[in-house]
Amino acid sequence: MEKPFRIMVFGKTSCDKCKALNRRLDRLMTEPRWQDFEKVYCDVETEDGLIAFCRAQCANPNRIPALLVARRGDDGRYQPLPVARPAATDAQCGSSHLYQFVGLQTDYSETGSGLITPQMLEAVLGEAQGAVGSPPP
Repeated sequence: MEKPFRIMVFGKTSCDKCKALNRRLDRLMTEPRWQDFEKVYCDVETEDGLIAFCRAQCANPNRIPALLVARRGDDGRYQPLPVARPAATDAQCGSSHLYQFVGLQTDYSETGSGLITPQMLEAVLGEAQGAVGSPPP
């Protein structure tokens, strides 16, 4: 059965940060509160992964790994969830938070330190669950 939410993870197989992000997500998704989510890994070094990344149109290729949360519509297709407040500063995720859709991209600056933490992941998944009251895009 398809789940209401899909996490699209964009990365590279040779990237240690991508592997760490996948491990953190896999660990989180074993918890009961995240059972409405499924993960789809998109390797941007493959044709299919690159096409998925380009279609997402939301993450900077220099800030991989990245993830995007989509919601399943009545037609069975997954569409990215728009953020509630596109210009708002996010205290938990900082500049890793995507501006137009619910998701994250890696902040390699000194401030971001190139990390996507479990707390950031929980904040983004919680943001997606909070959008449940609104109609699917």
